[in-house]
Amino acid sequence: MPRTRYKVFTQNCPHFLSSSIVNWIPLFSDPDQVDILLSSLRFLHETQRLRLHGYVIMENHFHLVASSPLFDIDIGSLKSYSAKGFLSLLESKKHLTRTDELKWRKLRHKEKQDYQVWQEGYHPQQITSHEMLAQKLDYIHNNPVRRGYVDEPGHWRYSSYRNYNEMEGVLPIEAIPL
Repeated sequence: MPRTRYKVFTQNCPHFLSSSIVNWIPLFSDPDQVDILLSSLRFLHETQRLRLHGYVIMENHFHLVASSPLFDIDIGSLKSYSAKGFLSLLESKKHLTRTDELKWRKLRHKEKQDYQVWQEGYHPQQITSHEMLAQKLDYIHNNPVRRGYVDEPGHWRYSSYRNYNEMEGVLPIEAIPL
């Protein structure tokens, strides 16, 4: 169990969450690594374990607005499955420097694993109002603009901004009316 003050108190209620690659390593600068995360999210959505309401994937972290009846378990599955996929891809591409860094960055108390891909926790915050939802979606969708990667939020491929603005997105979402 991660050591964090953030907790999911109400299951199946939309939450804003963030998760980062350990030491902010830019794993998602490789589209193949992004595809692993997208596949994981798509699987959870298709099996109706996770309702995805908004997202953005940046070079070293992601933000979601999502709900699930078993939130902690499903986010844990997402992180575990994707980490295995990331490591497998790094090894197949012979990115030894990157795998060495993930081994070196592993926290000491994680004795049952050789690598650490994700930082501990995911900082869930329950969405308690339409105003809060709008603020979180605005934050998510404008993250690539604030970072200077694109001029318009719709230009960022890995974002639900497209879904909310009647464009094709890379993931299906269940939009919540604002």
